[in-house]
Amino acid sequence: MDILQILLNGIVLGSLYACIAIGFSLVWGVLNIINMLHGSFIILGGYLTYFAWQYSGVNPIVVLPIITIILFGLGYGLQYFFINKVVMAPVLTTLTLTFGLDMILYNLMTVFFTATPRRVTLDLGTLNLGDLYLPVDRLLGMGLALLLTAILFLVMRASKIGRAIVAVRMDRQAATLMGIRVNHVYAITFGIGALMAGAAGAIFSMVFPITTNLTGTFLGKAFVICVIGGLGSVPGALIGGIALGLIESIAGFTIGPQNATTVGFLLMLFLLIVRPTGIAGVKGYE
Repeated sequence: MDILQILLNGIVLGSLYACIAIGFSLVWGVLNIINMLHGSFIILGGYLTYFAWQYSGVNPIVVLPIITIILFGLGYGLQYFFINKVVMAPVLTTLTLTFGLDMILYNLMTVFFTATPRRVTLDLGTLNLGDLYLPVDRLLGMGLALLLTAILFLVMRASKIGRAIVAVRMDRQAATLMGIRVNHVYAITFGIGALMAGAAGAIFSMVFPITTNLTGTFLGKAFVICVIGGLGSVPGALIGGIALGLIESIAGFTIGPQNATTVGFLLMLFLLIVRPTGIAGVKGYE
């Protein structure tokens, strides 16, 4: 396989990975919560997209905004009514709570949707650029993932709520003294994390089969990307996602796809030792 084809595959895959990890990184960096629900949020977004397409014939791109609203509402409600009660507790407490909530959501999806792999089949053909081949559905998925990443970056940089999130991340007590409703900001942040996870699931369902058996896989990749790119940073998640995509693509070609994930985890361990903040992280948010 030509090296350019390998790199192109890695960039496309990495863009999808970045969309997976951004919400997880934001919640971890701002709330100091390791959100074990993240993988299930991704699969829920994919399932909702699939069933809307399968039984109502709704185009996945059309249903994508609806999916994001549903997942934002779910994430906001879980944070505001449950997780906020223990948000200042030790990390193990919030980890246990989100793990328990994840088990509930995971089992509900398995009962009502089953674990059968499902995929939205759009049959968009293949784009040929000389010796390079790229399925159009993957190209579309990459474009949507990068668009969502750019929108979130602009929201964090230019909007009032984005500045409030950054303020709470930097100093919770100072933000409270400035009149910021911290619990509300926490709930919005968690909602945005769920929104991005659901959107990533919707995009993935257009490219790869999705099933509840993948919740742990997606969660693990989000961990790796956060360590590579850095916590709480949109550019960091993008850098980490593309880096992981390239690593897995190159490793899959050289040592076999069954070993590609292992190489990604080895890189994560290496960075934990030499640069705990990640490539684009900030000291204090290891």
